[in-house]
Amino acid sequence: MLTEEIRFSNALKSIARNQEIKAYLQNSKELFTLLMKGANRFVAGTTRAEGMERVIYLYNKGYQISLEFIGENTTTECECRSAKKEFEELIKELGANQIKGTVSFDLSHIGMMISDSLAYSHLEELAKVAQENDIQLMISMEESQKTDKILSIYRDISKLYANIGITLQVHLQRTLSDLNQLIQLPGRIRLVKGAYQEPEGIFIPRSEELNRRYIEFVSMCIESDHPLSIATHDENLLIDLKAKGYLQSPNVEVEMLDGVRPDLLKTLKEDGIQSKVYVTYGTEWYLYLVHRIAEYPPNVYTLISDIIEQNDVGINEY
Repeated sequence: MLTEEIRFSNALKSIARNQEIKAYLQNSKELFTLLMKGANRFVAGTTRAEGMERVIYLYNKGYQISLEFIGENTTTECECRSAKKEFEELIKELGANQIKGTVSFDLSHIGMMISDSLAYSHLEELAKVAQENDIQLMISMEESQKTDKILSIYRDISKLYANIGITLQVHLQRTLSDLNQLIQLPGRIRLVKGAYQEPEGIFIPRSEELNRRYIEFVSMCIESDHPLSIATHDENLLIDLKAKGYLQSPNVEVEMLDGVRPDLLKTLKEDGIQSKVYVTYGTEWYLYLVHRIAEYPPNVYTLISDIIEQNDVGINEY
């Protein structure tokens, strides 16, 4: 990124969890309506029905699917149980539609902010329902201070269920060590560059060095014949990975967020590469939208254009 883009990205990350700003936006009818128009490119809607409608459309076009009910940092047991129940119903609905997709989520959405045991209990329930419906689960990665807890819970559950994968952030210095351990477990590994604002010294900024590291991690997974999701919109990085033959490996899929680079993902699918769209829905779209812009600042141009033009975006782009 350019220096000004980095500043803009860091500023967005710093306000992403500002509850006062979030509350102000949600209580402002005018701002909420405008931002929701822009969010429609990246979020399927606020309800499960809208999320499923989007998934069915994409699945019928030949894409693999990952679906998430947006949320994180849930702080009451009641809200955690409610989120877990929503994921259960989502899994069952995918199964009923014979869609062999993936359901993604943050552990902090289903109980980790309260206790590891609550998160594990809810995760175990979801894993059982997912196994019954031939659905894969993918645990997302959160801020670095949560990494040890997330990986501990994942290691424990992976002893019982092989249908659960884990996300790793390539930009964290610790990730090489984590990958060497997790590559021994059966679950799919999902590699992302990393979008959270972290303390200096523990991460590698967006750079050629980070891209080389990403390629190294992909190579490690492929050499181990380990199921892998390459989750990036970086076209130059994907060109390099394709040239090395990595994207064509049978255990590899390329995953992109819905609405970010549909043109690129469509091209990859037409080239015979396993291509997955990451679809989201829910009322907690504010944080999700901010992060989409923070990780790729030019998305702000798309956001503003969508608001001004009031286009019906997303559904016809693939």
